[in-house]
Amino acid sequence: MDIVLAGVGGQGVLSLAGIIAHSAMKEGLHVKQSEVHGMSQRGGAVMAHLRIAETPIHSDVIGRGDADMILALEPVESLRYLDYLAKEGTVISNTAPVVNIPDYPDLEAFLDRIRALPHAVLVDAERLARAAGSPRAANMVLVGAASHLLPMSLETIRQTVEELFSAKGAEMVRVNLEALRSGRETFEQASARR
Repeated sequence: MDIVLAGVGGQGVLSLAGIIAHSAMKEGLHVKQSEVHGMSQRGGAVMAHLRIAETPIHSDVIGRGDADMILALEPVESLRYLDYLAKEGTVISNTAPVVNIPDYPDLEAFLDRIRALPHAVLVDAERLARAAGSPRAANMVLVGAASHLLPMSLETIRQTVEELFSAKGAEMVRVNLEALRSGRETFEQASARR
């Protein structure tokens, strides 16, 4: 499975990739992740490639037209990388913009473009993360939404979240697990409506 992860600096693109990659490795899958391309500082565009397979992977780069999924923490960033998406690929995008430029484009127009894609799910990850207890958990909301399509079990993903956040305390584990659950449910609801 080839995944393009997109967002802006400070949104947790690396944490998003890390949860998925660690979960895949726990199940014995091979993983390659590219370095993050773009501005890692808060507000700059960030993109990474994550490849998961049952056999060894020789390149960490996803070719244009080959991505099974674009997982985006920022809606404009989801569209920036559409040329990487395979014909049957899926876009899962946060709806909350990071308005970091004075001439930020019309959000509704961008969301309509995403909705028009054959396989796309929009998630208000910011709202769901706040409801779970922390707006910083928006990336875990997206992991939850993507979990239906990822090649590893939900239980493995839950265990990975528990392990990686345990050093930050039980409340942080609870918040991230709740964010994961709400993202998964939102994907189910969106899929049922399509």
